[in-house]
Parts: sequence; structure tokens; C-alpha cells
Amino acid sequence: MYVRLNQVVLGLYISTYLYCLLVLNSVSDSSGYTFIPSISILVAIITAAINIILLIVFIHQIATSIQADKVVSDISEFMFNQAETLFPEKMGEEADQENTVQASSAVSGYPKRAYVNAPKSGYLQYVDGEALIKILTRLDALLELNYRPGKHLVKGTEIGLLFSKSRLEEDEFQKIYNQFVIGNTKTSQQDLEFSIQQMVEIAARALSPGVNDPFTAITCINNLTEVMCYLTQAKFPSKYLFDEEGNLRMIADTFNFEGVLDSAFNQIRQFSGGSPAVIIRLMEALTTIHGFTSKDSHKKAVIKHAEMVLNSGKQNLKEKNDLDDLSERALKILNQ
Repeated sequence: MYVRLNQVVLGLYISTYLYCLLVLNSVSDSSGYTFIPSISILVAIITAAINIILLIVFIHQIATSIQADKVVSDISEFMFNQAETLFPEKMGEEADQENTVQASSAVSGYPKRAYVNAPKSGYLQYVDGEALIKILTRLDALLELNYRPGKHLVKGTEIGLLFSKSRLEEDEFQKIYNQFVIGNTKTSQQDLEFSIQQMVEIAARALSPGVNDPFTAITCINNLTEVMCYLTQAKFPSKYLFDEEGNLRMIADTFNFEGVLDSAFNQIRQFSGGSPAVIIRLMEALTTIHGFTSKDSHKKAVIKHAEMVLNSGKQNLKEKNDLDDLSERALKILNQ
């Protein structure tokens, strides 16, 4: 919305400026006859008045958009929509089939091995999994990836290991390389942690000694809690990807609940030592998330974080009542 408003305001101002130049050029005084385009001047005056109104709207929108609450709200909305896009399925909507494939046994039928190295430095922005599966199926090969979108690569870094039954030609390797997009910046297209880290960055800056704004940090925790509660019910994709005939073609580095939970709360916990309100709110957030979890692996991840927050509170909280409040909330998780 704000980008479109910026475009409209800038476009109208430039258009009005050019229009006024053309109108000014049409004013003439020759042979005792003065030509003044009255209608054109009236249009210019009306357009100028519209520009002033748009300028006021533009300033108001900019002043609103840079407020911390608005920034957090926009990132939260985008983050939740992205979570629903990347993980649309929920546990229980269809039968969960946990693939217990052992990598050692899966690659035993492929005698040839070749490293897939990063062609340049940058962030891995996108991996076209469907195209890779088709290529690997045609080559009768298996690819094991070591990185997922969002990770930073250095030129020559081993992205993955390719297993095949025969030696592959250079052009076949190039087709595989073409399915990886590496850029100078991180993007959110396949990287949920990108949006989460933006929220964490706001919380970390709010907790810095120079800002000392625990309210903004607590707002960030609230929004992160909402997303994590959704992810407790979401079905995370398997790291094992098969072709249409059921043959294993790719072993990917995928997201898991514990990894996303680490990204959401580790840094906030580390920066919240001097803010009792934030530490206590962190424990309350973990209590809420724990109430939504159903898988044992998810519960263990939440319990691990609850223990770390409790330990941080014991080290940093000087007031006994604050520590008692934290311990009371921790018992709701740790005693189960």
C-alpha cells in the first residue's frame, strides 16, 4: 500500500510539473495578440491543489508507517501469511508418513560421487525442487543438499553431494546449478526464518541499553508466539523427496520446529537479561506454545527453551518476587 502511494504521489508531482511547463510554453504574445490558455491554467491549479492534499496524506502515512507498533504489525502479518504459504498442511489432515530412510543405504546403489559447489558467494535465495527432481530422475541420480534457502554461501562451498551411476557431463551439472538462485541479499520466498529474524532484530534493538524499550520487545514476543503456535500444528516437509515412481531423488536440508523456535527466541533471551518483564513474558509465551504442542519432539524443544529462560532468570533477576513469578510460570511446563 505504501509503495503504491509513493508511486502515485511521485508520478502526479512529476506529471504536474511537466504539464505546467507545457502550459507555460503555450503562452505567447505576438503581433499585439496575447494568448493565455485559461482552461489549461485552471486544470493546473486544480492539479496543484490535489498535489497538496496528496502531500498531506503522504506525510501522514509515512509518519504512521515508521512507528514501531506499525512496523511490528506489518512484519507479523507477512510472517504469518508466509508460514501458512510454506506450511499449508496441518498434522492430522492426512496420514503422516515419516520416512525413515537411511542415507547410507540410499546412496549405496550409486557408485559415482561428485561435489556440487557454490558458483559464487551470496545467500541461497531459492531452490527449484520440482525441476531438480525431474533432472535427477532423468539422470537416475540422488542429490544430498547441505544448505537450505536463507543460508550464506562462499564461492566453492559444497552445496551438496551428487550420487550417480555413471559420470555426468559438464552440461548436466550446469542444469543442476541453474536450479539454485544465489543473490547478495536474503529473501523471504522460501525462508521463513528471514521474517522471524526481522522481528527478532526489532526486539533485540528495543532491548539494547541505548533504547531500553521492553514494551516493543514484548510486542515482538507476542507476535512470534502466534506464529509458533500455528507451527506446532503445521506439517513440516520431509527431508526425503521422491520421484513419481517412489525412488529417492533428493535429501534436503529442511526446516524443523526446534530450529524455528531457536531462531525466534534464542537471541531475545540472550538480550533480555536486564529486563525482568521480558524474561517473564518469554516464559509465558513458551507456556502458551507448550499448550498447543502435540508431538513429543515439539514438547522437548519448548521444555529446552523453558529451562534456558529459567536459568537466565536465576542469573539475572535480583528481585526475589520476580524470580518467584518466573519459577511459577516455568512449573507449568517443567512439571508436566
